[in-house]
Amino acid sequence: MRALVIAVLAAATLTACTTTEKTATGAGVGAVVGGAVTRSAGGAVVGALIGGFGTYLAETADGRCQYRNSRGQVYTTRCHYR
Repeated sequence: MRALVIAVLAAATLTACTTTEKTATGAGVGAVVGGAVTRSAGGAVVGALIGGFGTYLAETADGRCQYRNSRGQVYTTRCHYR
């Protein structure tokens, strides 16, 4: 069962489109893996932090982020935090 949950979350990471969606999915995968490995809520929290932050850093390394507008179109531009 644990392997199925991890596989589904990993597949969701691949289907995420914008930087925010990818970061949230990375945090979710990190939480599941951290919780499964340590079997504690603290491990899930640490996993979520590591997964979310790591995914965010990987996605914004080039200074460009993907955003979705109100019509659902995805566009890539300079990240807002810079």
